[in-house]
Amino acid sequence: MEELLSKSDVLSVLEDKIQLIKLDEGAIYLVGPIKLPVNLDGETVEFKWYSWLKSDIVLEDFQEVINRLSGSQLADFQQSSVLVYGDFAEGEDALIRMHSICHTGDIFGSKRCDCGFQLEQSMKMMVEHGTGALFYLANHEGRGIGLFSKAMAYILQENGYDTVQANEALGFTDDSRNYQEAISVLKVLRSKPVMLITNNPKKLEALREAGLQVAGRTSLWGDVSEHNEGYLKTKMSKSGHMA
Repeated sequence: MEELLSKSDVLSVLEDKIQLIKLDEGAIYLVGPIKLPVNLDGETVEFKWYSWLKSDIVLEDFQEVINRLSGSQLADFQQSSVLVYGDFAEGEDALIRMHSICHTGDIFGSKRCDCGFQLEQSMKMMVEHGTGALFYLANHEGRGIGLFSKAMAYILQENGYDTVQANEALGFTDDSRNYQEAISVLKVLRSKPVMLITNNPKKLEALREAGLQVAGRTSLWGDVSEHNEGYLKTKMSKSGHMA
């Protein structure tokens, strides 16, 4: 059995893959890129994958960051990541997707929403375009209410509430998502204009308010069925989603 690497050896392997992004309060540690071959419609496509961790403290010594990992119980919490295709830093009008985690749609293929379709379709669009980045935002479940609350919202929806009414009945706003972490990471990965894949005007507004160059927007509709038709109509009529 090969001997384990020493701490200095581990740091030498990892330190070039770690970036520190300082915030007004705390920091973001960005790890990557990592080669990630993805099965897309039966074809293997190679993406580059990054993950990030927000911290209340700023540690410029990456060995200290590594030392803290095993005692941080990070598996109890969700971390976000970004999947990059092509020359994202320099490619013209690179596509980006700010995709909120959807446990039921992305993992189980639920037809109650269109999230799983949007996830796969946006990846296909990036490959066809030649470059892009899909930000997978882990603290956005149920438009920010969390998985357990989302389950209760689903029960309300089965009893006559629409998706907005259900969130509000549980004491939440319609949409409490925040994009600042993802925007901080995006600014590190790219400074040129981006094309946003979204139907949600709040995502477009968040990027523009952060001073990013947004060349435009492309919509992402599809996978409409009897199971999600009401949900999609509510997003347009109450949440302002664009066609």
